[in-house]
Amino acid sequence: MTSSDPVIFSGAIAADSLSLLRKKAPLIHCLTNQVVQNFTANVLLALGASPAMVVSRQEVAEFAAIADALLVNVGTLHDEQKDAITLAVASANRAGVPWVLDPVAVGGLRYRTAFCRELIAQGPAVIRGNASEIMALTGSAARGRGVDSADASFAALPSAKALAQETGAVVAVTGDVDYITDGHLTYSVPYGSPMMTRVVGTGCALSAAVAAFIAASKERRLERAASACMVMAACGGIAAAEVDGPGSFTPRFLDLLYQLRPQRLEEMTV
Repeated sequence: MTSSDPVIFSGAIAADSLSLLRKKAPLIHCLTNQVVQNFTANVLLALGASPAMVVSRQEVAEFAAIADALLVNVGTLHDEQKDAITLAVASANRAGVPWVLDPVAVGGLRYRTAFCRELIAQGPAVIRGNASEIMALTGSAARGRGVDSADASFAALPSAKALAQETGAVVAVTGDVDYITDGHLTYSVPYGSPMMTRVVGTGCALSAAVAAFIAASKERRLERAASACMVMAACGGIAAAEVDGPGSFTPRFLDLLYQLRPQRLEEMTV
């Protein structure tokens, strides 16, 4: 192993991060896509955070400044939302509020790709996407199909490291295994399940969870983002093993997020 090889993330760190989140109960301003708003809110509530879907361009700047973190998800991007995102990001930056970018379906669509490339110059704390999305942000050849990735997460790791070094953001590339990097140190999180790709919104909700975890503690953002990935993957993997399919996955997944004890994370091994 070299210093650049991914390190399997520690459950003890994730346990500490989850405890911090529940203690603070951070307020997360979600500018997310219309398909996943309800699921995203439920995931944040189950974790112990407080979601708010304030989307009007007349209100987003005011609210972003008082939130503990901001989520920007471009899944159903249109001109009015683009304006609202621009206002919210500028306000969050002025107020020192960290924000997370979820560049849904970039690469194949010019409008959102150009906008997301503008956004990464505005200083996101974390960028969370699938392999094809992260590769597209760096100009690498990617094989995305809409919101789905045709690339394995490990294939995007060089792009993720380059993007982290370019922007100063933590970059999380998620898939069969999640990789979270600051461009120098990289963690891997191998606990999820393919069933999570059969439920709308798990990736988008993960980005919201990342926002909640970094809001709970502004220190060690790499570890906080990796903790969000581990918590979501762990509960997703357990839920998938216990249910018959996607229809029963969602309620079980939410229950597990709500019931998750930090000690369970400490006990996890690959």
